[in-house]
Amino acid sequence: MADPRFFSRSAPLSIEAVVAITGATLMSEAETYPPIKDVGPIETAGLGDLTFVENKKYVNLIANTQASACFISSDLVDRAPQDVILLLTDRPRRCFATIANILYPREKMLPTIHQTAIISETAVIADECRIDIGAVIGPFAKIGKGCWIGSNSIIGENVEIGRNTRIGANVSISHTQLGADCVIYPGARIGQPGFGFEIDASGPIDMPQLGLVKIGNNVEIGANTTVDRGAGPDTIIGSGTRIDNLVQIGHNVQLGVNCVIVAQVGIAGSTTIGNNTVIAGQSGLAGHLNIGNNVQIAAQSGVVKSLIDGSVVGGSPAVPIRQFRKQVAVIKSISRSIKK
Repeated sequence: MADPRFFSRSAPLSIEAVVAITGATLMSEAETYPPIKDVGPIETAGLGDLTFVENKKYVNLIANTQASACFISSDLVDRAPQDVILLLTDRPRRCFATIANILYPREKMLPTIHQTAIISETAVIADECRIDIGAVIGPFAKIGKGCWIGSNSIIGENVEIGRNTRIGANVSISHTQLGADCVIYPGARIGQPGFGFEIDASGPIDMPQLGLVKIGNNVEIGANTTVDRGAGPDTIIGSGTRIDNLVQIGHNVQLGVNCVIVAQVGIAGSTTIGNNTVIAGQSGLAGHLNIGNNVQIAAQSGVVKSLIDGSVVGGSPAVPIRQFRKQVAVIKSISRSIKK
């Protein structure tokens, strides 16, 4: 159970409502079903709780679960106890997340502008916004309806923010057009100059960074992540993309829609990344690459060449994932031989 000091839970759901919302198939038959009051992991969920299992690594936990109901895939149904209400689906985790979001809805916002906020006379603040302690809204900035600007965040001159977007505490945003329904987590820096300069024997000279950052709708950008503005062309982040904490996105990078970028990834300037691509943690991408759609890049990879649609790569330098696994196997084999 989530700590009620920090998380507010909504009213219970009936099993029938859960089925209707998720489209899962009810595998159990009973005259009445207990209401679903909460969600939890399979090993700690109890009476009235809804859980899920889809990974065979956790198959041994199914037999001992105390949950009332469980989203489950067809290959694991036979391992579940008879007293658990089984909800058959191809996407147990997604169904679980759907119900969890209903039981624990996003924190409601009370529209208010704190007296310590500094708002330019030329800024445009739409209705139903909340602007917290110490926030600064620069000249000619436009804040859409229902936005929440966190404490001590700075929204720069001419920045545009779409409706229902939430900006966490201590965020700075400049030279940016930000879409609707986005979430920018605390400490993010968006729109600062890219790392661009020319250097010779006389020393470096800065290259003016004259582009913007353009972010689509329903984008999340994690805590302490940085997104540089373009040098001439814009830096673009497509709608539906999720960017984790501590990610660096260089100038002129273009991210497609529904991408997932995990923590500590670094993407050098002018690299283009297609739709639905996943880049796992601590990976680095060189500049001026073209990464296709539906690409998967394993953790700690170093990508130095462009990748076609559907590529799955790993290693540094990154190679096709099967080749990477063979490399790892060879290294292990050599290591064992040395020990002998």
